[in-house]
Order: sequence, then structure tokens, then C-alpha cells
Amino acid sequence: MLRRLALTAVVPLAVLAAAVPASTATATGSASSGPVPSAAPTSGPFAAARPALGPLPMPLPLPGFLDDGAGTGAGEADEARTRLTVSVENTGVPGADGTFELECGPTGGTHPEGQAACDRLAEAGATRAGRQELFRETPEGTMCTMIHGGDAFARIVGTWEGRAVDTTASRRDGCEIARWNSLVPVLPDVR
Repeated sequence: MLRRLALTAVVPLAVLAAAVPASTATATGSASSGPVPSAAPTSGPFAAARPALGPLPMPLPLPGFLDDGAGTGAGEADEARTRLTVSVENTGVPGADGTFELECGPTGGTHPEGQAACDRLAEAGATRAGRQELFRETPEGTMCTMIHGGDAFARIVGTWEGRAVDTTASRRDGCEIARWNSLVPVLPDVR
């Protein structure tokens, strides 16, 4: 344990020690009276590790600090990255067929139930299982009941929480019916 702690402290010190003498030697110029001592190891496993000298990287600014708090926070930025095109056909429900745009954060687009759809997407995005399962197609070879739920068909294309989405949904069997129902109100309720 003590050896690990010592190695943890030595590596950063060796890196800093290799960078500091080079910068102090140029700062003192020709007024220095001889070679600048180096704390960098000359033998052992750390002797070959020489960092590239140069400026240190700038830290990334946190949202809201540079614009006096007027920027978007992390939650708002995730929600704003949701933009979907939902195309639905053969539902048998008046006004449900067509192509609709859905934007979340703030809610916008031509989707007939935009706010409810955005709320459903946010609810699914709040859990890991929801993020993994919401738009995933039924895996090949899955045992599904042979219940025909109608000829409704939908395609969803766009971006959800920064991830690309390109999926289809139908009501051809029990698995697809359950999948369609999990996407209501993004997709119309045709039960």
C-alpha cells in the first residue's frame, strides 16, 4: 500500500519536475550561473517518460459561468437534443396518419400531442432500461404471440437525447404491439 502511494506521488512530481526546469531556465536567461538541476529521474522505469513541453490545456468552462447563468443547464441541453420525424400510416384513426415533427426542450413541431410525447421520452430517458429499450427493435428469433393488431406502420427518424434514431414499428404480432404501446403518445394510440 505504501509503495503504491509513493508511486502515485512520484509520477506526477516527475512530470512536473521535467516541465518546470525548462520554463525556469528560459525565464532566467543568460543570468543563470550554470546548468539548471533537474528532478527528473535519470534511471529506472520513469527515466524514459518525458512529457511533451508546451502550454497546459485550458479547462472546459461549465455551463452558465461565462454567460452569467443565462445558458442552458445539463438537463436542458439533453432535452433540446431531441428532434424526431414520426411518419404514421394505416392506423384507421382520423388525423393520426401523416408525418409529424417533434422537438423537445422547448416543445415544438407539428406533432398533435407534442408535450405528452416529450414527457414520455423524458420519462423513458430517466432510466437506463428506458434509454436502452425504447427504440430498440424486437430481436430476431424472439417468441411473440401471433396476435395481429392491425396494419398500422410507423417510422421514427431523428435524434433522441443526442443519439441517432432510425426505427420502424408495426402491430403485426404481440411483441410489436407491446413496442408500439410503449411509444404512445409519440405514436398514436390505436387500441
